Amino acid sequence: MNTRILAAIILILGACTAPEPYLKEIQLTHDQTKNHDLDNNDNFSPDGKWLVYDTRTGIGGIGGSPSVERVNIETGKTEVLFEVPDNKDYGPGAGAVSYHPIENKVIFIHGLPVCTEKNPYQQWRRTGVIVNVDHPGVAINMDSRDITYPFTTGALRGGTHRHEWSRDGKWVGYTYNDAIMKKLEDSTSVKWNLRTIAVSNQKHKVLLKNDSPDETVIGNWFSAVVVRVVPNPQPGSDDISNAASDSWIGTCGYKKADSTLQVARAFTGKVMSKDGKPVDELFVVDIPDSINVPGEWGPLEGTPFSFPMPPKGTVQRRLTHTSETQFPGCGGVTRSSPDGTKIAYLASDQNGVQQIFTISPLGGEPVQVTFHPFGVQSCARWSNSNTSIVYIWDNSIVICDLSDQPFEKRFKRLTAKSKDEVSNVVWSNDGKTIGFNRSVPVEGGKESKKQVFIVRL
Repeated sequence: MNTRILAAIILILGACTAPEPYLKEIQLTHDQTKNHDLDNNDNFSPDGKWLVYDTRTGIGGIGGSPSVERVNIETGKTEVLFEVPDNKDYGPGAGAVSYHPIENKVIFIHGLPVCTEKNPYQQWRRTGVIVNVDHPGVAINMDSRDITYPFTTGALRGGTHRHEWSRDGKWVGYTYNDAIMKKLEDSTSVKWNLRTIAVSNQKHKVLLKNDSPDETVIGNWFSAVVVRVVPNPQPGSDDISNAASDSWIGTCGYKKADSTLQVARAFTGKVMSKDGKPVDELFVVDIPDSINVPGEWGPLEGTPFSFPMPPKGTVQRRLTHTSETQFPGCGGVTRSSPDGTKIAYLASDQNGVQQIFTISPLGGEPVQVTFHPFGVQSCARWSNSNTSIVYIWDNSIVICDLSDQPFEKRFKRLTAKSKDEVSNVVWSNDGKTIGFNRSVPVEGGKESKKQVFIVRL
C-alpha cells in the first residue's frame, strides 16, 4: 500500500480513539516587547537549568538584537548576559547564541562595532564572541578578522555565523561569508559571495596586527575554512557553490573503518545537477588535528582574488545523490547522533513528502525514519541514548524512536497541534526537558512575539 495513504489511515484511526495524553506546555518568557529566539542552537546550559536566547527584531534580525539573555526553566527568572548599548536595527547586534556543553559559557554572533545605515550588520561583517556566564557583559573575541592584504594565517576575512561548540568543547564550527570575495563580486558581477564552513580551535596562535581598527578583530582562537566552494559547479560533479546547515558529527567524531575517530562536520552543499539545476545534497568534511598547514588548493588566508583554502588533510565527501531523482534535494540543519554513527537530515520520500532520513557518515544507503502524510517542519534533535529524535510536525512537538517497530508505534505527539507557529526545538543534555519557541500574539495587537516554552519528559 502507498505509504502516504497508510499514514493517513493511521491518523484517522488514531482520531477515533481516546485523546492523546499531551505533555503540559510551560511558558517561560512573557515579555511582549521583544522576541526570545532560540535560533535552533544548543540553548540548554550544561546542567539543564537555563535556556539562552537572543532578542532579534523583525526588521533587523540578528543585527537588530540588542541582547543575549537566559531564562531559568524552574523559576522563569531572566538574566541579561550581554547587551549592545544603543543598538539599532542595522546593528551591530548580538545573537544566535549557544551554550558550551561542559563549561558555563556561551558563544554568539556580534556584528562589527562600527555599524551605520550605509554600512550595517552583514553576513561578512560579524564575528563570534564568548561570554563567561559568571562574568556577564565581558565579551572575549573567538575568531580573528583581517581584511588588509597581506592577510594573516589563522584569521578570517569576513563574518562567522551560528557558532557551535563540539561536544567535547575543543572546537567551534560555523558558517562563513568572506568580505574580500564580496568585494570581488561587486567589482566583477560574478557570484563570489558564497557561504562556506570554517572551524576554530586553540591549538595554534594567530599573529595579527591591528592595522584597520574599525574592521580588524583580534581573537583568541585559530581559524580555518574547511570546505571549498566555487561559483560555477560543473554539472553532475561534486563541486559545490554553497555550504550550510552544518553540525559536528558525534561527541568526538565518527569511527572510521580502522576504528580510529575522525573529527568531522556534516553539512548540505549545493551541487549542480546534470541538467544545470542547483540541488542541496548531504556532505561530510573530515578535519585534521592540525589546521595550520596549507593544503593543495592554496594559502589558508587566501589572496585578494581567492577564498581562504582548507588545510592539508581536509576531505569533503558527498553522501547523498538525489539530484537526478524525481524529488531532488536535502534540507534542514544536519544533526548527528551522539555516537557519530548516523546523520539525520530532511529529504523527500517517494511521494514528494518531506521526511527525516538518516545515513552513516561513512556513506551507504539512506534510511527513511518518518512516514508522515505531510511534511516534517524541522530538523531532528537526538537523545543522548542515540535511540530517539524529536522534531516538529503538524505544529506539534513529536518524539520518534529508531527501533524496528512499525512507524505508528514509534512516534508520538508530545504537544497538541496549535495554530501558533512552533520552531527551534532543542533537547536538554540530561534528556529530561525539551525547549522550543512558540509565536504568541501580543495583547491588543496583530503581531506576535517568539516566547520560550518547555515540556518535561
